[in-house]
Amino acid sequence: QVQLVESGGGVVQTGGSLRLSCAVSATSAAIKSANWYRQIPGTHREWITSITSTGGTTYKDSVKDRFEFIRDDAKKTVFLQMDRLTPEDTAIYYCLVFMTEGPPYDLQGQGIQVTVSS
Repeated sequence: QVQLVESGGGVVQTGGSLRLSCAVSATSAAIKSANWYRQIPGTHREWITSITSTGGTTYKDSVKDRFEFIRDDAKKTVFLQMDRLTPEDTAIYYCLVFMTEGPPYDLQGQGIQVTVSS
């Protein structure tokens, strides 16, 4: 059964860094593209960054120059490197991965908590 596992969340102080990862396993398909979202309880889930099949990236303005979307196709893993974190970055983070073949054609992570203390 195809699986996607998120990891890397936790608690960090303001100004610190975290790296989130989403790893796909049990499939011969490759990752085509992916997105990261985050959600503060009681609010809507917001998009924060995307990566295309050719490695092109786009970012929400509030995370641009602080977050970096990285992909490792050999390991079928995508990463969200988060630097200079602030308390406003505290949220549950989700990845959404689109596969080159399916089903499943897309996989969503289970969500991972990131807490930035002031």
